[in-house]
Amino acid sequence: MKEDINYSDCDLDPHCEAILKEYDSLFPFFSEMAPGLQERLRGFFADAGIVVAAVEQRVKTRKSLAGKLALKGAKYNSIFDITDIVGLRVITFYGDDVDKVASVIERLFEIDWANSVDKRKLHEIDSFGYLSLHYICRITEKDFVSEAHPELNKIRFEVQMRTVLQHAWANMNHDIGYKSGVEVPKGYVRNLSRLAGMLELVDDEFSRIRAEIWDYRRKIQSMVASGNLDEVPLDGDSFRSYLALEPFKEINRRIAAINQAEIHEVSLMKFLQVFKAFRFNTLGDVSGFIREWSDAAYQIAAYQIAVTDIDIISSTIGPQNLCIAYILRSGGGSAGLKLLFDALNGPSPANETMAEFVIEQTRDLPFMNKHD
Repeated sequence: MKEDINYSDCDLDPHCEAILKEYDSLFPFFSEMAPGLQERLRGFFADAGIVVAAVEQRVKTRKSLAGKLALKGAKYNSIFDITDIVGLRVITFYGDDVDKVASVIERLFEIDWANSVDKRKLHEIDSFGYLSLHYICRITEKDFVSEAHPELNKIRFEVQMRTVLQHAWANMNHDIGYKSGVEVPKGYVRNLSRLAGMLELVDDEFSRIRAEIWDYRRKIQSMVASGNLDEVPLDGDSFRSYLALEPFKEINRRIAAINQAEIHEVSLMKFLQVFKAFRFNTLGDVSGFIREWSDAAYQIAAYQIAVTDIDIISSTIGPQNLCIAYILRSGGGSAGLKLLFDALNGPSPANETMAEFVIEQTRDLPFMNKHD
């Protein structure tokens, strides 16, 4: 519904009324521009591999603009001198991602550096929720021109960048400190400032921990690549790096050769929990396990598929048969096999039947009758 226009309500002078009329005439365009910019930013963040919590947009309301003009309308010559009619806010999970977001903004738009501000450089004790990076931006003619809306390249807009915690704190503090319309007692202000300090520490700690995790992952990748597997603890990051070396490729190719079958590659990350259950502690344990049980895994596969016409096998066949051989030779029996199938396929009564069937299949295979 279109808002009724009544300039006299704001007690504006003719100059400010003229700016407000400009706003009214351009409002439909502002309403299209804001979500358009929002989608453009989302697309560029996705292309750059930057994960953000949210990209918000808004168009300053007529009431808000009238209030601004009533306070300082004389400083503006026209609507194009007001830089925050269209506003966007990018909320990141980590403090150091704000700079990554800023680099994207700088490549996308022309930055009005004179009117942009980095509030992160403030040092007031209660400033945590307002430590945003604010850019005033413009779309240049070389980037995009609209014949229907030539004013597009004259409109400046604001992009605020801050973290999730800063955003939450700013909203809560604004609600507590300002919307109530009363002055907050000093005791409460002190407590709020203490909380702001705690949240700032938490924000910094999140970034520090993430940086340390990245360093750990790079270290693990380097150790895996160098072959120092006995020194690499078995965890999600190390196992993922290990799988990149295709440790099960040889046993799978050997099994596929039985029927000249094609190997359908799938994720093998589910075997991590199985190896953890086997009490393997390092990648060296996994590597030794593969070497020790490859012949047995091949014997199981040969019995299973040699007399069939199967021409496509899953890449799980090698590691699964390795686990089957290990469990059976370790005395795990049908109960151990059922736990394996539960872990790989999800709990199901059918897994117990499958376990009994595998025991029957493997009973007379050479690896089962081998004397250690």
